[in-house]
Amino acid sequence: MFDMIGDIHGCYDELLDLLSTLGYSLKSGVPIHPSGRELAFVGDGMDRGPSSLQVMQLLFAMQDKGQLIYSPGNHCNKLYRFAKGNNVQQTHGLETTIAELDSLSKKERTQILNRYQRFYETLPLYQQLDGGKLIIAHAGLSEQLIGVPFSRAVRTFVLYGDITGKTLPDGRPDRRDWAKYYHGTPWIVYGHTPVKEPRFKHHTVNIDTGCVFGGKLTALRWPELETVSVASQQPFQPEKFTVYSS
Repeated sequence: MFDMIGDIHGCYDELLDLLSTLGYSLKSGVPIHPSGRELAFVGDGMDRGPSSLQVMQLLFAMQDKGQLIYSPGNHCNKLYRFAKGNNVQQTHGLETTIAELDSLSKKERTQILNRYQRFYETLPLYQQLDGGKLIIAHAGLSEQLIGVPFSRAVRTFVLYGDITGKTLPDGRPDRRDWAKYYHGTPWIVYGHTPVKEPRFKHHTVNIDTGCVFGGKLTALRWPELETVSVASQQPFQPEKFTVYSS
């Protein structure tokens, strides 16, 4: 039994609210459910929101306890490249995480960036759960790529979605609606593209309900396929949400 949580993007207070709503206790320092349910995350725990470091510290603690199921997203990857010292653009939300890091002492900043590198390097590109019936991939995964060994195509799809190579007027990459054409058997649970309500399409569910943009933070319960959401505490930015034609 799993509770999969959509893109958090530094919304730590909303995460605590959702965990409480789902019945988890943090008395031991990590979320524990009395019925033995497990948490899983579609990635992008950091950037854009007010409390990325607190989210990261909770994820680190879960990883240390062997309890972390996490599919890294594009923001996770970008922060990893920054942590390694690569020259990356401090835009699209990374600048908020860096601002938090810069408020720390040099020693603390270095410790967190080193810990984050270890955190990221242990993560698989996507998670296969419940005997392969359930897949968690940050931006999704086409049925043709399920089970394919690591490749640039898998990495690109999981991190960014089914991109066309074109750019939208606001600078975002143009993406195909891959879920519309998915006909695989495993359920794919993903995020990355903010929607106002969880989107069920064939055997896929988008649970990024744009918490950092004033929407909601959503969890999908498996195998029940029920969603649980809590309201965002961030300002509402309607232009950030994608509306699909069908």
